[in-house]
Amino acid sequence: MGKEIEHKHEQRGLVMTGSLVSDVCNIIEQGRQQAYASVGQIAITTFWNVGRRIVEEEQHGEARAAYGTQLIKNLADSLIPMYGTSYSKRNLDYYKKFYLLFPNIEIVNTRVHNLEWSHIRRVLSVTNPDARLWYLECASRQMWSVRELDRNISTQYFERRLAAQLEPDTKELPESLDKNPLEYIKNPVVAEFMGFHRNSIYSETELEQALIDNLEKFILELGRGFAFVKRQQHIVTDTSDFYIDLVFYNFKMKRFVIFELKTHRLTHQDIGQLDMYVRMYDDLMKGEGDLPTIGVLLCTDTDNTIARYSVLHESEQIFAAKYMAYMPTEEELRREIEQQKQFFIEQHSGISK
Repeated sequence: MGKEIEHKHEQRGLVMTGSLVSDVCNIIEQGRQQAYASVGQIAITTFWNVGRRIVEEEQHGEARAAYGTQLIKNLADSLIPMYGTSYSKRNLDYYKKFYLLFPNIEIVNTRVHNLEWSHIRRVLSVTNPDARLWYLECASRQMWSVRELDRNISTQYFERRLAAQLEPDTKELPESLDKNPLEYIKNPVVAEFMGFHRNSIYSETELEQALIDNLEKFILELGRGFAFVKRQQHIVTDTSDFYIDLVFYNFKMKRFVIFELKTHRLTHQDIGQLDMYVRMYDDLMKGEGDLPTIGVLLCTDTDNTIARYSVLHESEQIFAAKYMAYMPTEEELRREIEQQKQFFIEQHSGISK
């Protein structure tokens, strides 16, 4: 068989050794035999090994670029009749890229639990090496669906998370900082699912209703551990009645998180109102085992001066973040993340990690 394969590709003007096809077939067969133990993990390891073998073969070619392009096409022609379209040229290109981006199989093995190949393929488009590893491990530990992973990558969750860090180079996983609110506050919040266009005009009531109508997507954007509690929660004091826009409980942080929604730029009055609501909620609603309540004010834009000179500064319970009611371009979101990073620094530079 090897002689026939070698002769066949010699006729195409390319020498591809029969051992390449034989080796790749062995890799696939070994993978199939172990699939019953862990289908997803074994498939991913199999694809990694196929990518490794392709790269090894390419490195022996004299004209590597042209040789590699034709090599993968010819390999796909040989494999598809035996193993189907999982080994098409397009997929073999993915396997090669997988190996090149993750050359250490041990690192791969520690991050592929609970994942499918579709998770891996989506991560291959991420250019930042630290972000790639972080997305893989988060997806594995938190059991993200491919849809969740795609949204988090598309909305630059890794970069937004770092924007909320007082030490921007930190790369610890969220599990190591479950009680730290800075791990849960994304800024900006991308809320394109509400259905508003870039220049839409809407009231706070319409904004609140849009979030409620898309509650599952809103919780997905908020991140880990959030459960919805109440809309317009009524708080009664000795002299007044108050209504808090949205109340959630976060099971990771073990605390209530209240959201106030504004259709204008951040103001001192908004911050004062939210601060009062947080104090009231701690006094009247917080359970004995709950950590202090967190208040998040979502507004159309933030203000560094207010962050610096209001109760926002150095507060451990009050946060403000910008929401974007439309999906920005990658460049727009990148610029916005940088701007909000400075806002977070002004807002919480005194909080110890």
